[in-house]
Amino acid sequence: MTLACVFGCAGHVLSPREAAFFRESRPWGFILFGRNVESPGQLRALTAALRACVDRPDAPVLIDQEGGRVQRMGPPHWRRYPPAGVFARLPLPPPVQDEAARLGARLIAHDLAAVGVDVDCAPVLDVPVPGAHDIIGDRAYAESAESVARLGRAVAEGLLAGGVLPILKHIPGHGRAGADSHERLPVVEASRATLDAVDFAPFRALCDLPMAMTAHVLYSAIDATAPATTSRAVISQVIRGDIGFDGLLISDDLSMKALGGALEERARSALDAGCDIVLHCNGDMAEMASVAAGARALEGRAGQRAAAALARRPARVEPIDVEEAAERLAALLEGRLAA
Repeated sequence: MTLACVFGCAGHVLSPREAAFFRESRPWGFILFGRNVESPGQLRALTAALRACVDRPDAPVLIDQEGGRVQRMGPPHWRRYPPAGVFARLPLPPPVQDEAARLGARLIAHDLAAVGVDVDCAPVLDVPVPGAHDIIGDRAYAESAESVARLGRAVAEGLLAGGVLPILKHIPGHGRAGADSHERLPVVEASRATLDAVDFAPFRALCDLPMAMTAHVLYSAIDATAPATTSRAVISQVIRGDIGFDGLLISDDLSMKALGGALEERARSALDAGCDIVLHCNGDMAEMASVAAGARALEGRAGQRAAAALARRPARVEPIDVEEAAERLAALLEGRLAA
């Protein structure tokens, strides 16, 4: 049995207690954070150890490697990548902006694949609006839905070309939120028509991609009682319905303060609402045990979506000359190259 969960771990190596827990609970996948990152060799060993615990060489290992302020792997072992908001501001034609975004993502994919990470929690498809909390800010590609979708597509293609699966976030849109969902529940009071025209539009444009992560945001025009992650109405009517996303739906981190109730109940509520997988990130053993108690086997339609998502990993990785690609990206970002 595989459990419909993604879990984190505490440090640079697995403890015997963690290994035993993962062996018993058998989560679908794992997620890494800065606390888990020391060096390329250490990361390769850690990703291998995580997969060995569940006896699945294809178990996905996720990371948030957007660039900018959300980059878990950085100097001195890995390049520093620009925030998403840089690309739309480049004084270049849109196709060249897209090239720069795709090139950055292709280089990120190279970094990740080399250490056994095969899923990146990017691109961010949130459309920021004036007055919103800056938790999204320059993590957004642009201020228009059209540009966000265009650049988000370029990033997703760059990741896939390097053998790394993208996760769209934060579906159906976090850019209008007036609060940081890590700290409290954001309530968005925009009309359904406004949300449909702006916030949902980039996700609709990229609904063919394999995975998406929910927003812990309450949309009062759709469900005045529950955030998207635990709202059957939002998931069925908007994410699966209006947006048309039929890929693997993963919750955002269940330990974030936007959600209420015990972790066991949070996991159960998210899965009951229509999430396929629940995510828990901080590596706390007691919390992970609670999430596991509220989760369930990954089977049925959710299991099919999980298998279909992993099947999107390309059989052949696009060749890349890393130094040449890095030089071209730097030249585009610095305005030394226009095409």
